[in-house]
Amino acid sequence: MTGSVRLPLLFLDVDGPLIPFGGEPQQYRTYETGLDLREAGANPLLARIDPEHGAKLAALACEVVWATTWVDEANACIAPLIGLPPLDVVVWPEPSEADERDARDGLHWKTRTLVARAAGRPFVWVDDEVTDTDRAWVAAHHPGHALLHRVDARVGLTDDDYAALDSWLRGPGSVRDPG
Repeated sequence: MTGSVRLPLLFLDVDGPLIPFGGEPQQYRTYETGLDLREAGANPLLARIDPEHGAKLAALACEVVWATTWVDEANACIAPLIGLPPLDVVVWPEPSEADERDARDGLHWKTRTLVARAAGRPFVWVDDEVTDTDRAWVAAHHPGHALLHRVDARVGLTDDDYAALDSWLRGPGSVRDPG
């Protein structure tokens, strides 16, 4: 008997990958968002989000999950802006002594939580803060395939990034039939 195919997870950060920052303001392209960014509480950085990200993300053979400090605000503010339905959100645990130790060792504070959330399932983590320390830790602690894809925060996700993600997601070992 064959079970259903489980798509890999794609853990997506917002700041950096979807909202570029870190360069000179004149480097950023702004997009028509349909939002009045003068409204109280509207984040002016939302104008930096390319609305085409939604279609590009939806075209990938994966289940996209918000892995950002925006948490539920990603569904309220960003998903509608780029044309995505509400997505699952990683709930971050309270900081612990282990997090402090990890930070001293160069491990990103998201790494352990994302590996736990994947629970052995293949996953991609798209973030602007991924390091070789994170890659080594995931390789040692995650039994499934994983791609930790670092995005240049100055420009955000590019067509080259999407091509790399698509290639990995379609490659061997990224989709499993649990049998």
